Amino acid sequence: MSETKIRVLVAKPGLDGHDRGALVVAKALRDAGMEVIYTGLRQTPQQIAASAIQEDVDVIGLSSLSGAHMHLFPEVVRLMKEQGANDVLIIGGGVIPDEDIPALKTAGVAEVFTPGTPLTAMSDYIRANVKERG
Repeated sequence: MSETKIRVLVAKPGLDGHDRGALVVAKALRDAGMEVIYTGLRQTPQQIAASAIQEDVDVIGLSSLSGAHMHLFPEVVRLMKEQGANDVLIIGGGVIPDEDIPALKTAGVAEVFTPGTPLTAMSDYIRANVKERG
């Protein structure tokens, strides 16, 4: 990617009320030189997609601890594609069972980071996979 900062939207879809992990990730990505926008708790997929479009982000980072990731993450992917935002990298994280990860990737979530993932692994993944936008 060029010298412009990578813009990342960190979002908490659904009714999950815990955001400590999302805040830690947001700070780590900011410390890694990215511009981070945090949407706050209890966002709908529609709100997340609208914020991502409005903020012209390169990456959406979805965080879920509630177990609703199999519905909410693919819905954000669908809404972004529906709006023609196919160039936005969508990643997820949280307490997500290993057996759910292949289905999330099939649904369009590029990567899923589970507890214990080094924070630098997330920023390295983003840098390696974010799409150049013209």
